[in-house]
Amino acid sequence: MLKRRLKVKIDTERMVLRLPQHADYRAWAALRAESRDFLQPWEPTWAADHLTRKAFTNRVFWAERTYKADTGLPVFLFRRDDEALVGALTLDNIRRGPAQAGTIGYWIGARYARQGYMKEAIAAVVHHAFTRLDLSRIEAACLPENAASRGALEKAGFKYEGVAQAYLQINGRWRNHVLYSSLRHDRRGPTDVGLA
Repeated sequence: MLKRRLKVKIDTERMVLRLPQHADYRAWAALRAESRDFLQPWEPTWAADHLTRKAFTNRVFWAERTYKADTGLPVFLFRRDDEALVGALTLDNIRRGPAQAGTIGYWIGARYARQGYMKEAIAAVVHHAFTRLDLSRIEAACLPENAASRGALEKAGFKYEGVAQAYLQINGRWRNHVLYSSLRHDRRGPTDVGLA
């Protein structure tokens, strides 16, 4: 396999997706801080140093290592017209060999929610994963009551697969999650199973 370059860039209709850089700290910290109440019900409990420059520096180094090691693709989402950071998406836990699979997780700033940005980003990263990274399966999980997240996944072509009990610690509690997947060669038709 050729050595992977750190200059990954995925273009969508309205955004540019790329690895985080040290210069993104202020935009990231501001967007996360202003979106705290919007994000915290859906995320693991934030560490006391979550918004510090040191924590962000560690995040950038982790993103670079993960991408170089071919175990993940963590990208920030920038709106094309004004270069505003709108959120982030990580394709993580990439498994090679017979699995050829990965898992996505994502967040969006409160002021950019419900405008189709995350659906657009999910679709672009899944396409990249299937065509450039040669993955066969992308998985995602979200809280059952997170209608916006479920909608973004479904609009991006993900299919409901079931429920995982006590899947992740979210906001300090072990929570059940609904599971979704997108397959490179998906022959499953649309489904409304699991929709509440």
